Amino acid sequence: MIDQPTSRDWSGVIALGLIWGGTFMVVALALEGYGPVTVATARTTLGALTLLTMMVLTGRKLPTGNPKLWGYIAVIGVLSTALPFMLLSWGQQYVASAFAGLSMAAIPLMVLPLAHFFSDEPLNTRRLIGVSLGFSGALVLIGPGLAQIGQGAEPFAQLACISAALCYSCASIFTRRCPPIDPVVLSALSLVVGAALLLPIMLVTEGLPSWEGTRPGLAIIALGLVPTAFTTLLRVSIIRSAGSVFLTLVNYQVPIWSMVFGAWILSEALPLRFYIALVMILTGLAISQWFSLRKMLVGR
Repeated sequence: MIDQPTSRDWSGVIALGLIWGGTFMVVALALEGYGPVTVATARTTLGALTLLTMMVLTGRKLPTGNPKLWGYIAVIGVLSTALPFMLLSWGQQYVASAFAGLSMAAIPLMVLPLAHFFSDEPLNTRRLIGVSLGFSGALVLIGPGLAQIGQGAEPFAQLACISAALCYSCASIFTRRCPPIDPVVLSALSLVVGAALLLPIMLVTEGLPSWEGTRPGLAIIALGLVPTAFTTLLRVSIIRSAGSVFLTLVNYQVPIWSMVFGAWILSEALPLRFYIALVMILTGLAISQWFSLRKMLVGR
């Protein structure tokens, strides 16, 4: 059965949209002083340390005696931290932060069919229509890049951002199907998995990082504490409470905030196709989530 979203779930989705929408701007600031592997590793490691500390302070214990659960934790850690963080950090060297944010709109396109076949959230006609429109918006966004494959790094950077969206989509399904586990513990251990994978890669490729100035330094710390540790916990709680499809509401907010922060803080130029894609994505959101939105707004 699909869980009905509560007011707490809706508040969490709004908060996630704002924080994640600003994350791409913060990554761009961190990349001013650090390499992409270091940025991905630092946010994962700081997030893991923060949530492990929370586990200790609240008396939470590590799960024992369930190999299947540990398998899920390992897969979720790879798909929700290590791979997407690396892909986004590398991709944002060559594309605007607003593009990276807009690319997250591809997540609903991937989650819906995955949830239909591998979770407990069936795909109906209304959702299919909404997601198809969102998919069209994503094509408007990445179409020019696909036509330029082989001409520089930017097209591959665009594909890296879309691939990160696929990682998050798969992680959502695995999180939904994961055996019972405390959300704080699952969040902490998934970040530990990501840190364990990324730390040796960072040391081999970019070496031990040093302080590279106030702006990139504070940005890399903020990445580990806010959009990684805090939102990892919040994301897991929402998925387990209301479902992975409901969580896709976040990804329709993210493009708006990523464009706002990119243009306002980073002075990024936003081509016309960004706005066209945004309108199509938001319209798809309204269609696919219409009944949930109506129930939330009018109480019926």
